[in-house]
Amino acid sequence: MSNERRLAVLGAIVQDYVHTSEPVGSKALLERHGFGVSAATIRNDMAALEEEGLIAAPHTSAGRIPTDAGYRLFVDQLSQIKPMSRAEQAAIAQFLHDPVDLDDVVDRTVRLLSSLTGQVAMMQYPSLTRSSVRHIEVVPMGGQRLMVVLITTTGRVEQRVLDAGQDLAADAAELISRLRTGINTAAAGRRLVDAAAALTALPDAFAPDERDIVRRVVGALDEALVEEREERVTLAGTANLVRQPLDFPATLEPVLDALEQHVVLLRLLSTAAGGEHIAVRIGHENPVTQLQSTSMVTTGYGSGGELVGGLGVVGPTRMDYPTSMAAVRTVAAYISGLLAQ
Repeated sequence: MSNERRLAVLGAIVQDYVHTSEPVGSKALLERHGFGVSAATIRNDMAALEEEGLIAAPHTSAGRIPTDAGYRLFVDQLSQIKPMSRAEQAAIAQFLHDPVDLDDVVDRTVRLLSSLTGQVAMMQYPSLTRSSVRHIEVVPMGGQRLMVVLITTTGRVEQRVLDAGQDLAADAAELISRLRTGINTAAAGRRLVDAAAALTALPDAFAPDERDIVRRVVGALDEALVEEREERVTLAGTANLVRQPLDFPATLEPVLDALEQHVVLLRLLSTAAGGEHIAVRIGHENPVTQLQSTSMVTTGYGSGGELVGGLGVVGPTRMDYPTSMAAVRTVAAYISGLLAQ
């Protein structure tokens, strides 16, 4: 048996099983793919693939289905991920265009990924620990109140309203302007924790009678910059699993339980691949026991060349891997570009 034909037969079995959910026999392979050899040759090829643990016979069926190892070899043999069509890319851009805020970006992204792949889509919110300061605004609100607005490079916005300790009359505008400039000079472009450290010396750069208000603003920013926040992940399309009961012959309950454990998903997404590389975990390659009847396709997304989170899809091992990989990569690239704007 030629190695090239063996891989072609394995690829045909994977493709047919993904699309029909039925075990694939030698006769069907010849009818659908026309390998130009006899049925006996295809049966010999399939016997060799089965001996290598790449395909298996479910129960007493005459057909064969891919094993986790078979899916892995199929995915590894993909020389390149087929790019999505221009129409598909345009549809993605239109769906994600002009979001209201970061929550809207995340919500649209998971709904889009789920729709494109027919799987459960998940996205990690941009991690604050990996974010930097884009801009800080200081806005008088009348009387003694000031609003401090922190905008990160990942699109997150934090607001704090504070008591300035004095009436902010018209002559305070010049001080507010200098304060705004000083804060952004010290903090913009820095990681959040580094920005907090850089701001500690800022009050000393102002006149003694101005330092109290500066300290109050820096204190509010310090709280916004360094306070710990729970990392979050959002899902969409869980119902897609229920529509494929044959892919989970035992029970879906462990899978659904794992998907509810956001700490588990965050841990998996935090190891997502970066750049254009896509990480594919198939079946028992998943470190979480409850997810070993599934496959995960994930990647990282970021801003300014730095990863800030992960996104991807989860579904049965009988997954259209090329389509899922292309969709995850394309959407991640678009989100990275959106954050960089």
